[in-house]
Amino acid sequence: MRFTVLAAAAALMITGTPAVQASGGGAQVPKIDWAACGPEHPGFECASVKVPLDYDNPRGAKTSIALARKPATDKARRIGSLFLNPGGPGGSGVDFALGAGNKLSANLQGRFDIVGFDPRGIGKSDPLHCFKSEEDLGKFFEGVPGFPYQAAQERPYFDRYRSLGPECLDDQPIARHMSTADVARDMDLLRRAVGDRKISYLGFSYGSFLGATYANLFPNNIRALVIDGVLNPALWSSGQQIKSDRIATKEEFREFLRTCDEARCVFGPQSEKRWDALLKSVRAKPIELGGQVFTYDAVINSALGAMYSPSDWPDAAALFDQLSDAAAGLSVTSVTAEPDYDNGFDAYNGNVCADIEFPRDFNSYRSTARYAEAGSEFGPAWWWGNAACANWPTNPDRFTGPWRTRTNAPVLVVGNYFDGVTDFRGAQAANRQIGGSRLLAYAGWGHTAYQVSKCATDHTNAYLLNGTLPPVGTVCPANPNPFLPSVASAEPLFKPSRR
Repeated sequence: MRFTVLAAAAALMITGTPAVQASGGGAQVPKIDWAACGPEHPGFECASVKVPLDYDNPRGAKTSIALARKPATDKARRIGSLFLNPGGPGGSGVDFALGAGNKLSANLQGRFDIVGFDPRGIGKSDPLHCFKSEEDLGKFFEGVPGFPYQAAQERPYFDRYRSLGPECLDDQPIARHMSTADVARDMDLLRRAVGDRKISYLGFSYGSFLGATYANLFPNNIRALVIDGVLNPALWSSGQQIKSDRIATKEEFREFLRTCDEARCVFGPQSEKRWDALLKSVRAKPIELGGQVFTYDAVINSALGAMYSPSDWPDAAALFDQLSDAAAGLSVTSVTAEPDYDNGFDAYNGNVCADIEFPRDFNSYRSTARYAEAGSEFGPAWWWGNAACANWPTNPDRFTGPWRTRTNAPVLVVGNYFDGVTDFRGAQAANRQIGGSRLLAYAGWGHTAYQVSKCATDHTNAYLLNGTLPPVGTVCPANPNPFLPSVASAEPLFKPSRR
């Protein structure tokens, strides 16, 4: 199947809306009736609650929020609830809690209820549906590339993606109330519902934007807040994320090529030259391999996807080696399949288009694509998917800053030196913007550091448990070269993504 990377980027200069109030006031705290999730999830409890659809009218229409939790096992020393967000936007916090809750609970000595929730419009929380069926979803992508890489593809792609807004907004109230600010308001209501005076939160990738939004709307309600794999909230919310995306993936990919050569991986020994030659070949003519046809956009998106986790680098190198051989007419025996399309597409756009005011006209998208491509071959892959928002109104209750705040307790900001999805500059920016926060750096590769770097994991656990911050200027050392045969690359708890 086609591997489509949905861009989460933005135009170069957009005017945002004024800051909004933290809460609509008067919202009733829901009662959570926890019940066993079922025999397939022993030890976990699930629930669904109602929250205001529109916090400007807190006593009006409601929307549902699905939750799952792993109760604290050390009840005598229980601290409270730890709320999670796995990223996206569009990632399921329920699935994250069910999949990683046992590991997180053990990491944190059983002292937290590990709580995941599906943000409004996502997963089991009154989900947004833009299509009648998965078959219709598949048809949406027929006839257009993963992103345009030839001039003739640009207008058809733009028109297809621009058509999404009316389809999603048709007779679905949730479609107009999916801003991150409203998710933060929901999370504060859930904090009150579980009985916590202050929030404890662990957010990855897009979850860093949710965490930063919460810190700005509720700066006095924080016990401990960790953001890992950090988006610069000022760039993201203003539509300027492409400034990062056009170079961040390339910076990490250079490390992929360098470490490949250093370890004499199968794509070496001159991997950069082989990569450039592969791109030139596949742009001119698609490559058939193992019964699949690889176009230029598929190769770029495969490389981009591998940058999420160095544990995927050896497989990616093997794929590029096979594609290079196939382009040269050499025989190939096997191929690594492209990953399946992630059906969080609807929810991703429902949130991003609510938060960010994108351009409306084709020429703006085309000119920004040129700017993106001047940064690297990965820039257009991040950019073009934003055309889904070209005919989609923003949510008037969104929060666009100002992003400078000081919280009642310090925030821990974690960033990787070579993160091709949310670059280290985003962590540095958030550290500057949130007064009193502490920056923890990981000198390695990939997207997010928790459970990948033992050093970063230990510091994060100590902070969540005791409020202990790493010393100023702490840099966790990089793990060994991912291509070395003796190295088993550490896997994250899950693979957070900007879809």
